[in-house]
Amino acid sequence: MSDKALVPVRVAIIEDSPIVRETLAEQIAAMEGLCLVGTADSISAAAGLIRAGADVYLLDLGLPDGTGTALIPHIKAAGDAKIIVLTSFGDRDTVVRTIEAGADGYLLKDSAAGDIVDAITSALEGGAPISAAAAVHLLDRLRAQMDVPETDGRPKLSPRETELLQLFAKGYSYKEAARILTISPLTVGNHVRSIYRKLDVHSRGEAVYEAMRLGTLKMN
Repeated sequence: MSDKALVPVRVAIIEDSPIVRETLAEQIAAMEGLCLVGTADSISAAAGLIRAGADVYLLDLGLPDGTGTALIPHIKAAGDAKIIVLTSFGDRDTVVRTIEAGADGYLLKDSAAGDIVDAITSALEGGAPISAAAAVHLLDRLRAQMDVPETDGRPKLSPRETELLQLFAKGYSYKEAARILTISPLTVGNHVRSIYRKLDVHSRGEAVYEAMRLGTLKMN
């Protein structure tokens, strides 16, 4: 977490699955600089959690008494909290509708614990942590609204970096990408840091989105 965050970042979880909720709570409790302030398992139960306030909300969409998307405007109205959707729904309509509602990030539930923590940090620093699969849907929406500009001076990705981004866009993890490309996870990490630096991004989803927007990445 940022050095300036002397006070722990307050995280709230809105998730109906007890197993997922407990797993997330354990991950938050284990991370220095994060503090779990509460959990809720439904829209109705989330009302008190929203009134109490948090810095970041991890929000599931499939709640028993409605869609989590309905909570986004209420959370935003209550303060300047960041909302990271953590869900199993990765279809285009859900992704676009949720981001348009005001979510600050969108991760799928198979994201690694490290990715979730990185997403919290990125959101607090003004980033938009988005899973690679969700980023592709947003890019489709962007293309429907405007032509992708072909600009000179686009970041130059190496062939290996481009291969990695193509795998991330298809939903592969670091470990899976390393296996497919027959390179070590450490080498994957080095390539990822280079990609982030070149594209000025902070997550795989942002990297895929930005590379495709700039035309430096084209999916087969």
